[in-house]
Amino acid sequence: MTTLTQEQLQLVEEKAKAIRASIIRSVTAAKSGHPGGSLSIADIMALLYFLEMKVDPKNPKDPNRDRFVLSKGHAAPALYATLAEKGYFPKEELLNLRKIDHILQGHPDMKYTPGVDMSTGSLGQGISAAAGMALAGKIDNAGYRVYAVLGDGELEEGQVWEAAMFAGHYKLNNLTAFVDFNGLQIDGDIREVLSPLPIPEKFKAFNWNVIEVDGHNITELHNAIESAKAFTEGPTCIVMHTVKGKGVKEMEGQAGWHGKAPSAEQGEAFVNEIMGV
Repeated sequence: MTTLTQEQLQLVEEKAKAIRASIIRSVTAAKSGHPGGSLSIADIMALLYFLEMKVDPKNPKDPNRDRFVLSKGHAAPALYATLAEKGYFPKEELLNLRKIDHILQGHPDMKYTPGVDMSTGSLGQGISAAAGMALAGKIDNAGYRVYAVLGDGELEEGQVWEAAMFAGHYKLNNLTAFVDFNGLQIDGDIREVLSPLPIPEKFKAFNWNVIEVDGHNITELHNAIESAKAFTEGPTCIVMHTVKGKGVKEMEGQAGWHGKAPSAEQGEAFVNEIMGV
């Protein structure tokens, strides 16, 4: 297992901050979108794209690249901000989020957006596609790994558990799924809407390796990913305990910010808060 250097940790933390600021800017400009659940995954997005994954923005269709699937597709602002930060397209394009005739639609679109490996939005389908990608990698004896991020509310979809059963059965040890366990979905507390708990035990029942971490602790996330790479018996689920709206105090832990855009004044204040201005 490789340990993070101080330089690597600082890089990922800086990129996560930049991603959060871009999320707010893009959603504010669009006057619509999903900031809460985008902010809660900024840390894992920064870690994957700037340290863990084998990807090249100059060759986004490289057959040997690692794959990423945002199964909770409504958190597209986080993916777009990450791709722009990585250099897949200019950051200025983030201000055209959800505008017709532009490349950044409300949910990820693999046909028009460089760096998007799978179109998602209908919950449950992303993890299913990721499992298929992982199986294809096994059949082809390819060396790439597949990463997917799911929402905790998304776990209420039955298709998620079909995919979990499939991945466990075929021992897809090249697949790592992250559950954004922030406890909130559009209608409120997941425990009250339709509880998917207990999450770790459910994945274990489908023969997954399960690791629980603080989803905002870069070192814990890195160590979990390293453990997933070393686990050869099947897929790994990393359950990330996160805070919805992380980085903006007014948004943190508030279901009301699931799908609401800040006003122009709020957006400016939120970016300043994130950047420490």
